[in-house]
Amino acid sequence: MKKKYLIYGIIAVAVIVTAFLLLSNGDAQNGKFNFVEVKKGNITNAITSTGTLEALSTVEVGTQVSGRIARLYVDFNDEVKKGQLLALIDTTLLAAQVRDQQAMLERTKAQYNEAVAKHERNKKLFEKKFISELDFITSQTSIESALASLKSAEFAIEKAKTNLEYAYISAPISGKIINRNVEQGQTVAASLSAPTLFTMVEDLSSMRILANVDEGDIGQIKVGQKVQFTVQAFQDKKFEGEVSQIRLSPQTIQNVVNYTVVVKAENKGKLLLPGMTATVDFYVAQKDDVLILPNIALRFTPTDDLMADYTKRMEERLNNMPDSLKNRFPGAGQGQMGMGTGMNSQRSGQQGRNRNFGRVWYLDEDGKLEMGMVSLGITDGKNTELVRSRNIKEGMQLITGIVEPDTKASTTSNPLNPTQQTRSPGFGRGF
Repeated sequence: MKKKYLIYGIIAVAVIVTAFLLLSNGDAQNGKFNFVEVKKGNITNAITSTGTLEALSTVEVGTQVSGRIARLYVDFNDEVKKGQLLALIDTTLLAAQVRDQQAMLERTKAQYNEAVAKHERNKKLFEKKFISELDFITSQTSIESALASLKSAEFAIEKAKTNLEYAYISAPISGKIINRNVEQGQTVAASLSAPTLFTMVEDLSSMRILANVDEGDIGQIKVGQKVQFTVQAFQDKKFEGEVSQIRLSPQTIQNVVNYTVVVKAENKGKLLLPGMTATVDFYVAQKDDVLILPNIALRFTPTDDLMADYTKRMEERLNNMPDSLKNRFPGAGQGQMGMGTGMNSQRSGQQGRNRNFGRVWYLDEDGKLEMGMVSLGITDGKNTELVRSRNIKEGMQLITGIVEPDTKASTTSNPLNPTQQTRSPGFGRGF
């Protein structure tokens, strides 16, 4: 009786050991590859660039006259209206110039009136032949000279009054003061280039980005194109914009030709500030609810052993084909067609990617390695649109890498003997 129980026990142990080994081998086989799934989703092809935010209208307020800043009426970030007084330059010398020119004007008026009176008297004397013709001409010339001096004096006083008005620095537009370069009591000197006293922006509710796009991508940028951009101050928030201008003047930056693309963006919340650096994404194409596959699946390459096994199976398939089909593949059955097919497929996959074609690998129902050619669409750098393929469908698992055995893999206790360890497959690098 005890012998019978002993036999049953041995059989049970054998069954358990066999089941455990089968499960372990099965896990190792299933873990031989890493996979990704072909899914449906949305994908966007975008060109990324950087640029600087600025207001749509920025005005630098300067001065056309020299002098000391007598008064300042505004400060940083002040809202001002058009024509509002911003600063006053000392008017002492400018007012004195006006008074001096006024006196000069009155003097030239008196000289003109004197010349006119003399000419009228000389005219009567000339008619009575009491003076010569030369004296009469000289008298007439004196009137014209006095008139010219009078006009010059009028222009001079007009200039002096204008310079006095320039001492009152007013806002040329309605907006905000974003920079003030002077202090009260500071002396400014107007020369060929007017010194900047204030920098104003007209309206911060609308901004623009001056983005640099290199010559390789500029052909894909169009006026009216939608963009999204981010700034470092609000990295989790995406702002919307639109291309409003493509400037034709090229700029060479680090030996790369760039063009300036102007992007207009709304700033209703006043979160965007002038001078911020924006990272801009120009949306070239967008597809919704399409099949997409990770780019890592397109980069997978089988090992030489896997490729040899795949090539052998391709040869067997070709040899089993009817003669009518076999004739389309020269070299079939001569030990060359299979390898040629494999290598040609590999080259076509590599070259095809340049023509929007690619190659992916998967396991068939029997767990054998198979290759599928795919026609590709737009890409976002991480995923690519799957336009069409004969054998790649939604939900399929594509190979991305091979799990390499790890000599230091973790161990699993043997359920029959806790002191014994059964090595489990380790996970190495993928492709």
